[in-house]
Amino acid sequence: MTIPADWLRPDWPAPAHVHGLHTTRAGGVSVPPYDSLNLGDHVGDTAQAVGANRQRLAQALGCEPVFLQQVHGTQVLHLPSPTAAPTPVADACLSLAPQTVCTIMVADCLPVLFTDRAGRCVAAAHAGWRGLAQGVLESTVAAMRQSLAGVDAAPTLLAWLGPCIGPEAFEVGAEVKAAFEASSPEAGRHFKPLGPGKWLANLSGLARMRLQAAGVASLHGNDGGPAWCTVANASRFFSHRRDRVSGRM
Repeated sequence: MTIPADWLRPDWPAPAHVHGLHTTRAGGVSVPPYDSLNLGDHVGDTAQAVGANRQRLAQALGCEPVFLQQVHGTQVLHLPSPTAAPTPVADACLSLAPQTVCTIMVADCLPVLFTDRAGRCVAAAHAGWRGLAQGVLESTVAAMRQSLAGVDAAPTLLAWLGPCIGPEAFEVGAEVKAAFEASSPEAGRHFKPLGPGKWLANLSGLARMRLQAAGVASLHGNDGGPAWCTVANASRFFSHRRDRVSGRM
């Protein structure tokens, strides 16, 4: 299978042997409302359709992706992991092994892909607001640095932020703003007042702030613009917030 032109390839200064990819709705077999490349096996789609879609992804990659059971936490799984369950519980994964595909699923939450400047380690993290506030990106960065400590005391890390719910669509309550400001008072600038007790949150902006604080200066991809918003681009992206019943990218 060739990679559909609609899928996103990160525009970032990663080494040539490191590859990143973000699927869209295009290229699968699922019927509405999961049309067409739904990769989630937990959203009500048929097992046959999801299996066929995942097979298409594997064929496009030339490798088997490793899917996680995501719980909006901070656990980072090291791949390959022979002791892990068939669908391990984690919200991020990393690998130093060639031909290993770190995989996460999203449909409004923020996907973040990582590598180091030399391309010795790759990682992927699932950052909804809960995981982001709890430190899933910091946990991923720390795990990468620990994995590379034997060869590089201070590796230069790169991150690419994929599509997510945009800053004009992500309505949250005051408790979400408070959760971020508890550890980062400057997080308040990424919230816009919407009404009593309601705010619009800039998820990608919050992620960029936290990554910079963690020492990741080379940040690419989602800048909060409308083209990156999963809610606003219904023909291209799945969105749980928009549709309630939705596939996963």
